[in-house]
Amino acid sequence: MTPQHNGAVPPAIRVPDAPITLSTASVYPEKVPAAFEIAALLGYDGVEVMVSTDASSQDLSVLRRLSDYHQVPIKSIHAPCLLLTQRVWGRDPWGKLVRSKEVAEELGAEVVVVHPPFRWQREYAREFVEGLARMQDETDVRFCVENMFPLKARGAEAGMYLPDWNPVDQDFPFVTLDLSHTAVSKSDALEMADRLGDRLRHIHLADGVGITNKDEHLVPGRGNQPCGPLLERLAERAFRGHIVLEVNTRRSDSREDRVEALAESLAFARLHLAAADRTWEVTAGGEVSRKAAP
Repeated sequence: MTPQHNGAVPPAIRVPDAPITLSTASVYPEKVPAAFEIAALLGYDGVEVMVSTDASSQDLSVLRRLSDYHQVPIKSIHAPCLLLTQRVWGRDPWGKLVRSKEVAEELGAEVVVVHPPFRWQREYAREFVEGLARMQDETDVRFCVENMFPLKARGAEAGMYLPDWNPVDQDFPFVTLDLSHTAVSKSDALEMADRLGDRLRHIHLADGVGITNKDEHLVPGRGNQPCGPLLERLAERAFRGHIVLEVNTRRSDSREDRVEALAESLAFARLHLAAADRTWEVTAGGEVSRKAAP
């Protein structure tokens, strides 16, 4: 039944079919099981597993049991490519990506998040673009390369990643955009999203101020990054990738404070994704009907 026109066109609410998930990194120093528990409690659509030194993040059977018990799907795997995880799943960077892909396939995850190589991983970096493309051709799991940031020392910028910390100009089919990292690099997140276009398939939603080199991962809305405008722009484009809350709650005084911060993060994401859909029109007979989707 079409609503009757009363002088004002009623807005519709359009929420894109994009899962809002919780990174296990968001509960640190608690362990991976806490992330599943909190995600289920708050109503997140899934979990991103940050493979870390926490043994439960590396164990396929443990992850499957946690997902089944809490009825929370694992939507993505973050490969162990941090400095602190250099020994996790072996020291060979390609082996880490292969293992991450296999775990993602086994658990039904759709994405593997990967960082660009460190500058000292020269052989890996030399083959990274072509090698990742070959791996992508062999699986339906999407390898999403994440934007990082340069380091600054005495006012000079020091490159830490090859071929670059910024994936926008690189030949990667899929990209993760992290808004805490854009704060550190002083990048324009909206411009990056526009330039990436359909290659943007994964968002690490967090905030930052970017005054120092510190990667802050603040709750969205507590920094100066365009977290809300980005989500609204994605909603207008019917974004179907993943929105992952990757925030820092390590200074929370209690579990209650941590849950409150993660509830606030989820509410922020859902509020800004629920963009007004101006696709209504008034017919000659005075009725309001919805236009066909563009």
